[in-house]
Amino acid sequence: MGFSPSHAILRLVTGAYLINSGVSKLSLDEETSAALQGMAANAIPQVKQLPPATFGKALAAGEIALGGALVLPFVPTRLAGLGLSAFGAGLVAVYAKTPGLTEADGIRPTQAGVAMAKDSWLAAIGVALMLDRKRRRPIKVVKASGSSKRR
Repeated sequence: MGFSPSHAILRLVTGAYLINSGVSKLSLDEETSAALQGMAANAIPQVKQLPPATFGKALAAGEIALGGALVLPFVPTRLAGLGLSAFGAGLVAVYAKTPGLTEADGIRPTQAGVAMAKDSWLAAIGVALMLDRKRRRPIKVVKASGSSKRR
């Protein structure tokens, strides 16, 4: 099952980025895990129920799994796009709800928010993968020939 060149580029680059990001989080210390968890809790308060180390490992595993789904061609593009959209939307929510990351308008990033604001491209790529449709070939209509028979 192949996918279009535009899908391949979006999936491979984004997937490789997420795999690398996840692998780098496998060795997070407790303090860094707690800081990431605190930011995530601004958008998803339930994450505070996990121990920080568990949150860090779960985040790493999630990024690696999502990146893998994006780079593996047998994972349907829409499904990979759905996962990426959900993950990207979560990151955008964290950005929007974390104090000090946006200007007073709540949209434009502060200097501290630039790194998180850039994650909006993940959500955008996910939506693009979900919405892009393969072009279908037109169905040829064959007209039935009349009842004239040659004798």
